Amino acid sequence: MITNPAADLPQLAGGVFLTDGGIETTLIFHDGFELPHFASFDLLHDPRGRDALVRYYESYIAVAKAGGIGFILDTPTWRASADWGDKLGYDRDAIAAVNRRSVELMCDLRARHQDRDTRMVVSGCVGPRGDGYDPGRFMSAREAQTYHAHQIGAFADAGADMTTAITMTNTNEAIGIARAAAAAKMPSAISFTVETDGHLPTGQPLKDAITQVDAETQSARPAYYMINCAHPSHFADALEPAPWAQRIRGIRANASRCSHAELDEAEDLDTGDPAELAADYATLRALFPWITILGGCCGTDHRHIAHITQTCLAPAA
Repeated sequence: MITNPAADLPQLAGGVFLTDGGIETTLIFHDGFELPHFASFDLLHDPRGRDALVRYYESYIAVAKAGGIGFILDTPTWRASADWGDKLGYDRDAIAAVNRRSVELMCDLRARHQDRDTRMVVSGCVGPRGDGYDPGRFMSAREAQTYHAHQIGAFADAGADMTTAITMTNTNEAIGIARAAAAAKMPSAISFTVETDGHLPTGQPLKDAITQVDAETQSARPAYYMINCAHPSHFADALEPAPWAQRIRGIRANASRCSHAELDEAEDLDTGDPAELAADYATLRALFPWITILGGCCGTDHRHIAHITQTCLAPAA
């Protein structure tokens, strides 16, 4: 039987931890990079791209250090699995190598910036085999485990603390990733994409998805869940003070209130209102205080995370 490793994850100890925001939208719209297939890991192959990634992460680290809170260093590897690597000219060995280099970069940032107040966790970021908005062709959980084991194994080899699956659209893939991580002796987190009705793109309610993944992974179950790639107004009504919802420890919301279909059609980046987004996070935290991992997704950058930090950590009046 696969068993989930005992994990001493500091972000589960009760304090607030930050993540980064929308890495791909920042690099494309703010920094002027072209990212074929939204693959930010491809920037590691040249010094200019690597320097841009360092600047990107350090902008968020500065926010965490200013607040005296923790930070989760998610690798820029959302697209660094075998199928996406093949589209970009990376064979299996090359894509494994770039995943290892990504973890090494995060470990280097931690070595240079971690201090007593700002503890850092290195997390290997896994993206969906297909699109982050559309579940497309369904894999079985077994097929998903086999597929994602290659990338997760590279994270484990390089010394990542955990793996986080971002923009998961369906439970089969989430189950496979949780099992692959447990087999590699790594804790996992699953972050689901939700639509404007708070349901997964498959139409499954968030409650049912979390309950199903927990039931089918058993001792390999994720350390926690997150919600991403949707505005808080899309999913706030789907949450409740119930045990299943207490498994949700993090939010990585979009800046925009637009639907995924509208975002796909948009030519310009919708960065929303950082102060309004921060107020939405504070409302969620007041209702569901176990949500302690705060970050962003499409359209957000370090300015949004700074607003969220200031608002959520402000002393009560």
